[in-house]
Amino acid sequence: MAFKYAIALTGGIATGKSTVASLLALNGMRVIDADTISHKILDASHLWVKETFGEEFVDALKVNREKLGGLVFSDEEKKKLLEEYLHPKIRDEIEQLSIKQDSFKFPYLIDIPLFFEKGAYEIKESVVVYTPAVVQLQRFMKRNAYPEEESLKRIASQMPIDEKKARATWVIDNSKNLKHLQQEVEDFVEKIKGIYL
Repeated sequence: MAFKYAIALTGGIATGKSTVASLLALNGMRVIDADTISHKILDASHLWVKETFGEEFVDALKVNREKLGGLVFSDEEKKKLLEEYLHPKIRDEIEQLSIKQDSFKFPYLIDIPLFFEKGAYEIKESVVVYTPAVVQLQRFMKRNAYPEEESLKRIASQMPIDEKKARATWVIDNSKNLKHLQQEVEDFVEKIKGIYL
């Protein structure tokens, strides 16, 4: 049985989840990253991507994620097709890693971007990296150099960040600077240690 000691780490696009995952690891927490796993599986599936969506989405043996993202974010059917192919494979891999982590009998995090949207993991506890929606949009546009309309479309493909915040067991606030975020992460790690140690 997987996920016994798992805590889902989630947030929204450009809320700083990857930064938080790195800071958690620096503070001694173990993190399983669903994005890294999905990138690995997507590249391993480059032949399927070529056959299904066309060869322009594959460069050598790697999938051009930006190009493919542009396609699936503007076509719900294609997005569904991609997810139905990838998600079971990603889940299997995460489950195997989770069983290994459970053997240490101490909490660890699984970084799952669409944890609330998909409801695919039986994980009771969750922590949301929170940034107000207006800041989220600014950061996304700055990071990806997308126009506002495209940025809003990408953000709208996920559950609103305030709703995720309301559902979470814990919240890590990333509305200010890095120093503030580091403190938020340290406080969270202390809470976890306080509960389990």
